[in-house]
Amino acid sequence: MAAAILVVNAGSSSVKFSAFSPQSGTDPALMFRGQLEGIGTHPRLLARDGTGTALVEQALDPAQIRGHDEAFQAVAAWLRGHAAGSGLAAVGHRVVQGGAAFSAPVVVDDAVLEQLAALVPLAPLHQPANLAGIRAVRRAFPALPQVACFDTAFHRGHPEVADRFALPEALHRDGVRRYGFHGLSYEYIVHRLPAVAPALAQGRVIVAHLGSGASMCAIEAGRSRDSTMGFTALDGLPMGTRCGALDPGVVLYLIRERGRSVDDVEHLLYNDCGLRGLSGLSNDVRDLLASRSEAAALALDYFVYHVCRNLGALAAVLGGVDGVVFTAGIGERSAELRARICRRAAWLGLRLDEAANAAGGPCITAPGSAVAAWVIPTDEEMIIARHTLALAHPPQGAATAGPKERQR
Repeated sequence: MAAAILVVNAGSSSVKFSAFSPQSGTDPALMFRGQLEGIGTHPRLLARDGTGTALVEQALDPAQIRGHDEAFQAVAAWLRGHAAGSGLAAVGHRVVQGGAAFSAPVVVDDAVLEQLAALVPLAPLHQPANLAGIRAVRRAFPALPQVACFDTAFHRGHPEVADRFALPEALHRDGVRRYGFHGLSYEYIVHRLPAVAPALAQGRVIVAHLGSGASMCAIEAGRSRDSTMGFTALDGLPMGTRCGALDPGVVLYLIRERGRSVDDVEHLLYNDCGLRGLSGLSNDVRDLLASRSEAAALALDYFVYHVCRNLGALAAVLGGVDGVVFTAGIGERSAELRARICRRAAWLGLRLDEAANAAGGPCITAPGSAVAAWVIPTDEEMIIARHTLALAHPPQGAATAGPKERQR
């Protein structure tokens, strides 16, 4: 059996991982995926194979899983046992911020790692965890090549007017610019369009990545033209716990007039706003739909309003729109919110097929609709696996998790 491609997505309190088997002429096939969650509190290792069958469900000792190193050591121990028949060929990582320098995935070496570490101030809540995952893999599997795949890379190539702020040139040179995120998700949708909706593949498409983190992207002929997220993953749409677009004067007011520290404001904007802040109840759309509270209804109405507002703005960027794609947790699973958005977007020529939407699509618009709407599940891990396979080019049997690593 060919050696597997391991994909790692390290977050602040979890390490998500998946393994893919290379297949000649087709996309890599999922072997298993899992996560070690609750790092530093109540760690638990979970994994399922490609059919959804549980492979491991194990509570771990919190005293032994205090950080990413210990977490990945536990994941590595499980991987050595589970992947012993095939080994590992290479590891691909989701890295949130690639800055202006990285417009494509890259093999990680010391120089690249140093450049990525310099970008931590641009993504202080995500980048450190991503880099901790790379360093942990280095220690656990030092012979394996690693590839960094960036959430920002898909958006490089925007026209300058889309990427700049109206700030002095010196700040732009220092990296204060619009980067855009969720690029791996958008790249996957572009990859799938020729098979799922071939008429849209070279057209003008707005993809709505609606999840706990949410953004939208204007795509023309498979290339990003603009995105709702900017300098950080706070911008654009309201999200589960993040505020979305905000007058910067609010931040100045909170610091100057309300005595909030920078750390307090950062925590507020990332953790206590969005659907949770508006509802006072939950950041989970399912909870809000089930609630009868006026605040929960307001939170959902606000979310729909701002998705549709940005839909209009991105349609203007493209000079019209041929199709809309819903993806990510809310976009894929909430027929109710998809319906509300589509009804409000009827002015675009979008005619919802209520039955098709309730069934989950994939096409959820009626025949003859001027604008087609689709539901396409995203798979960022598979895109990372494809890039890793293409860049690492490991020969058969080389750089695998072999006997030397198993003895560690």
